[in-house]
Amino acid sequence: MTRPRVVLPLLFALLAGAVSLRPAVVHLEAARPAAQGDTPPTPNWLPADKQGFGTSRTLASKVWFTLEGGELSEVYYPRLDTPSFRDLQFAVDGVPERNATVHRVALADPLSLSYRQTNTDKRHRWRLTKTYVTDPARSTVVMYVSFQSLDGRRHRVTILADAAPSNQTDAAPRSCSQSGVLASDSRMGIALIGRPAVRVTRCATHAGIVSTTLSTDLTGRPGQLGMTLALAFGVSRRAALSTARASLRSGLNQVVRGYTSGWHRYLASLRKPPHSLATAVERREYALSEMVLAASEDKMNRGAFIASPTMPWAWGTGLQVPSGPYHLVWSRDLYEIATALIADGDSAGARRALHFLLFRQQQPDGSFPQNSDVTGKPALTNLQLDEVADPIILAWQLGAHDPGTWEHVKRAADFLVGWHDNQGHAAPYTPQERWENQAGYSPATIAAEIAGLVCAASLAQQGGDTADATRYLATADAWRAHLNAWTLTTTGPYTSPSIPAYYLRLTKDGDPNAATTYSVGDSGPTLDQRAVVDPSFLELVRLGVIAPDDPNILSTIRVVDAQLSTTTPNGTFWHRYSGDGYGEQRSGQPWNVGFPPGSQTTIGRVWPIFAGERGEYELAAGHDAAPELRAMAATANSGGLIPEQVWDQNPPSGQPGFAPGTPTFSATPLAWSHAQLIRLAWSVAAGRPVEQPSVVACRYVRKCG
Repeated sequence: MTRPRVVLPLLFALLAGAVSLRPAVVHLEAARPAAQGDTPPTPNWLPADKQGFGTSRTLASKVWFTLEGGELSEVYYPRLDTPSFRDLQFAVDGVPERNATVHRVALADPLSLSYRQTNTDKRHRWRLTKTYVTDPARSTVVMYVSFQSLDGRRHRVTILADAAPSNQTDAAPRSCSQSGVLASDSRMGIALIGRPAVRVTRCATHAGIVSTTLSTDLTGRPGQLGMTLALAFGVSRRAALSTARASLRSGLNQVVRGYTSGWHRYLASLRKPPHSLATAVERREYALSEMVLAASEDKMNRGAFIASPTMPWAWGTGLQVPSGPYHLVWSRDLYEIATALIADGDSAGARRALHFLLFRQQQPDGSFPQNSDVTGKPALTNLQLDEVADPIILAWQLGAHDPGTWEHVKRAADFLVGWHDNQGHAAPYTPQERWENQAGYSPATIAAEIAGLVCAASLAQQGGDTADATRYLATADAWRAHLNAWTLTTTGPYTSPSIPAYYLRLTKDGDPNAATTYSVGDSGPTLDQRAVVDPSFLELVRLGVIAPDDPNILSTIRVVDAQLSTTTPNGTFWHRYSGDGYGEQRSGQPWNVGFPPGSQTTIGRVWPIFAGERGEYELAAGHDAAPELRAMAATANSGGLIPEQVWDQNPPSGQPGFAPGTPTFSATPLAWSHAQLIRLAWSVAAGRPVEQPSVVACRYVRKCG
């Protein structure tokens, strides 16, 4: 089924801001709190709460842009794990627009990742409007800039550009030149040219960043003046300059037409949006989520979808190599993305993801690293057993049982069955659980392991391997039979006559009734394991391991809601676990990895993904999940991007700029959040969790014909 395309006959007027296809999307951006700061220290990257993210649908254009704080923020080239440009903004009469203006951002076209920023001087003397696309034929970010004097006076307009080629600090980059080259190193060149021309007036290099000031002809005479900028990347200084010139020669209209039509064709190739999208906001967020997921795939390494094109908090305080964990590929995040792609009708994208997991990321012993770069090279090498199980489930969902795929699936399943360490632990005990900071017996991880083995058995049977199928099922059944003994407490502090038992986040020792204490991680406190709960236990239901009306599931929901939920004007959301510290400080300052455990200087806020997962549970239980879908869509910022976290009721929530239920300064967009919205929309339409592997549910929770 296809979708109607948006016709853009007035492309130039659209870029100039004279035509608005979506006026309802434009919202006033709240003033950034002073705690975040307008000028991050050098070296540094910009804050992670992006209001725009875009790239061409073509593979020839290996460049991605982000927008934040009224300016162009990090640009990635030639891979999506390599930020090579820090930021570009304008200064008017010597004052940077980031500090001096009220920022608005909007999609210039609802069916493409083309964004328009409008920055109006706080004293209403002038206005800057900037629209961004990338050249489908080249690695160039193309910007159309319109400057308007509102007070009838002439104003001096300059460009401030910070280049950081290759995200490296091991060698000083070569500095700018009058020809238009901003910076270069041994790997790449970066050039900026304009029409009318721009001229370099100053440049300096510090700690891997080349800062350049350029003058423009936007003097701000009465009326509105415009210019086109081409920020281009290449394998050398000469190549970057040649690319920038070629993009300008192509003409603004041709570049915009190619960019937007590429996104229109992609959306038209997908399934018609589900009828569950009841409001304009939900329909907008659904289409944008489709595009965000597609844009999150690397173009040199197909199937490698990163977690987020951002560097939040401590991860952005310096030029790191790799640039930050959010630019890496997690098996778990990739599974969430791929299942959304399946629901959405992009099975080809999901198959590329599976191929990347099995043929690029999987290790010789069958395991998967905690994460990898986009080439598949392990980055953080901790072991998380749900990340070993997820690719197996994905293979089953895609019906991938060819011999080549089965060889890799079998390795993963065998690893799950046989894993053990030198301290006496064996699966389903995991060295790290879903939140990556604890070892133990986790209901969420065990759910994935059981589902993975049942799916592996199904694939084995399809290939005639009955011996392995029997072995996998026997292990899965044994783990399910012992699940409560490992993870269900009857002596915890939240038990009562009406709540005789509940599932814990995890147990460190396999004894849920023991008063074992541990530091919950990410600057959180040390707590009795029986006092730590986590909404992730619902993986047991979503993956078909436990029935939704199981008494222990129902009692745990009551505990989790009482301990972790927050109701906001945008809906109800949940914290990750009791005592979570992975979030901003009470002042709004960023999370810092150096905070000592137990200091509680930071607070983990609430996550939109939990509204989606709760919605999938409600559907499994036969209830309505429209409120959860509506809540997820409402968390998006003015650029339509859904964050990792939104503000809860803890300080500084409620102060200006910190409205509960709105995005924090966490990773935005988070691909997982957008994937969850897509999957929930299809689940609401189907009246059931569409991701649930039926082979698991048919074995454990329902009768199947």
